Amino acid sequence: MAETGTLHDAFVDELRDTYDAERQLTKALAKMAKTATAPELQEAFQSHLEETQGQIQRLEQVFEALEEKVRGKHCDGIAGIIEEGKSIMEEDFDDATIDACLIAAGQRAEHYEMAAYGTLVAWARILGHDEAAELLQQTLDEEKAADEKLSGLAEGGINQSAADASQSEDESDDDGEDTDEEDEEEEETRPVGSGAKKSAPAKPKPATRRR
Repeated sequence: MAETGTLHDAFVDELRDTYDAERQLTKALAKMAKTATAPELQEAFQSHLEETQGQIQRLEQVFEALEEKVRGKHCDGIAGIIEEGKSIMEEDFDDATIDACLIAAGQRAEHYEMAAYGTLVAWARILGHDEAAELLQQTLDEEKAADEKLSGLAEGGINQSAADASQSEDESDDDGEDTDEEDEEEEETRPVGSGAKKSAPAKPKPATRRR
């Protein structure tokens, strides 16, 4: 009969899942930084990429503290979030809208990680892994700060720029429709035959003489 797993086993399994998630995100963040058009958003993604590399090293320290082998386990959750973000980058959106969508994709990843690290910190503490809990808490704090930074960029102008671009596009479409309608109305009210050459009036036929 197979031995029943413990909370420690679940903790290590979650660590490996998170380790793989961070490694996947290093590639995704690099692409997002290149795709972003706003300089401040590019900087935010690049900065978090550097943080993520440090977080990977921190996880390796946690494995060592637990005397566990450093190994990842494919994280399906973050893979799906990254795939969604990839599809956004392939859309033909204006620059401001692309940036707004990249922020949304970035925050989905941050919220996933915040949930993962929140669980890891709680489990590490209850299991008495104090060193691991401290290291994981540092990463959780970084994830929260990254999420707040993205919210600040969105609310500080990027979302508004995207909305303004959308409104300008709508107004442009409306102007085009009005012009077409005016042309149609003008065509309908124009007198029949206006603009055509007038034909000369027919000459009266001479009266026939009676004999």
